[in-house]
Amino acid sequence: MAGARKNAPPREDVLAAAMGMIAERGLEQLTMAALGREVGMSSGHLLYYFHSKDELLLQALEWSEGRLGAERGRLLTRTATTVRERVDAYVDLYVPEGHRDPHWTLWLEVWNRSQNADDDARDRQAAIEGVWHRDLVALIAEGVSRGEFRAVDPDRFAARLRALLDGFSIHVAIGLRGTDRAQVLGHVREFLDEGLLADA
Repeated sequence: MAGARKNAPPREDVLAAAMGMIAERGLEQLTMAALGREVGMSSGHLLYYFHSKDELLLQALEWSEGRLGAERGRLLTRTATTVRERVDAYVDLYVPEGHRDPHWTLWLEVWNRSQNADDDARDRQAAIEGVWHRDLVALIAEGVSRGEFRAVDPDRFAARLRALLDGFSIHVAIGLRGTDRAQVLGHVREFLDEGLLADA
C-alpha cells in the first residue's frame, strides 16, 4: 500500500478528473471505481485519500470554486470598467453555462447531501457561499460610493440578488423547459436596472 500511495497521481489531478467525468458523463457515472480507472488507482486507494464519496465531492467542489474564485478576482478588479460592468461579469460567471453544467451539477449534489453533513463540511460549504457574497457586497458598496448605484444596503441587496441567481441557476442547471441562460441573464439585468440604477 505504501508503494501505491507513493505513485498516486496528485490530488488536484484526481479532482480535475472527477470534474471532467461529471462534464462528460454526468454525476451518476462518477463512482469511486470509475474514477479510479480514470486516474489509475483502485477505489480502495481513493477511499484512503478521501474517506468517502461525500468528501471527494466536497473537495472537487472546493477545487472548482478555487478556479472560479481566481477568475472572479480577475473580473472584479478590472479598474478600466464601470462597477455595473463588473456586476454583470459576476452574474455571467455565476449563472450556469447550460443544462448539466458540471460545476452546478456538483454543487447541487453537495448541497443535497449537506442535509446529513457534519459541522466541518457545513462550515466548508458556508465558506464557499461566503466568498461569493462578500465579493458581491463589496462591488455594490463600491457602486454606491461612486454614485453609480442608488443608495441601497449592499448586504441586503446582495442577499436578494444571490437568491434570485440561485433560483434561476437551478432552473438552468436542471434544464427546466422555458428557462435558458439568455432569458435568465435578461431577467437579472432587468432586476439590476430597477434596483440599482433607478433614481441614480
